[in-house]
Amino acid sequence: MSTFDYRKFIDSIYPAGRKVSGILLSHSRAVADEALAIADRLNLPLSREDIEAAAMLHDIGIIRTNAPGIGCYGAAPYLCHGPIGADMLRAAGAPEIYARVAERHTGAGLTSAEIEARGLPMPAGRSYMPESLLEQLVCYADCFYSKSGDMKRKPLARVEASMASFSPEVLARFRALHARFGEVSRLYKSGRAAPFFSPELFLLAYWPSIRRHSS
Repeated sequence: MSTFDYRKFIDSIYPAGRKVSGILLSHSRAVADEALAIADRLNLPLSREDIEAAAMLHDIGIIRTNAPGIGCYGAAPYLCHGPIGADMLRAAGAPEIYARVAERHTGAGLTSAEIEARGLPMPAGRSYMPESLLEQLVCYADCFYSKSGDMKRKPLARVEASMASFSPEVLARFRALHARFGEVSRLYKSGRAAPFFSPELFLLAYWPSIRRHSS
């Protein structure tokens, strides 16, 4: 059993009353509940403690990014919140399995080829693909919840539409996760539903244009 107190760690960085604190806690709680429900349904060989902590901590790095819409006024690009959070967790002595969940949860994972091709601002020399069962579980659960809008669970079709807006490869990776963790495997058919707005997937899809116009 880990002795790392994730609640105390979150509270030390996200004081009560701040906009970003409420968003982080609400989003992370939804992701944790989703992941725990999947683990129970599939009888996954993971501890509930690790699922809960990893899910609650996966977005810990957003506070150091530039995302004013959710109350974040840091300097780093929002896409970097995963590796930033991983570094914060490692510095605090959190279990490495939690740091890797934070580092590898963006979208349905990012390959080095995708990062290079789109010029994404991710620190080099790291893996951004979820590998372990815990990493894949939290990554999958996170796909159904945004930190903007009503923050309610998104229908599968809308999640798939957002994944497809980035690339067919990302959509294929999400569908592989869905085949492993989803209750019912349903394929998105073009035009049946409008995609929900996800800041992460929007930036992934349009980062080259954003970078070009801001330079």
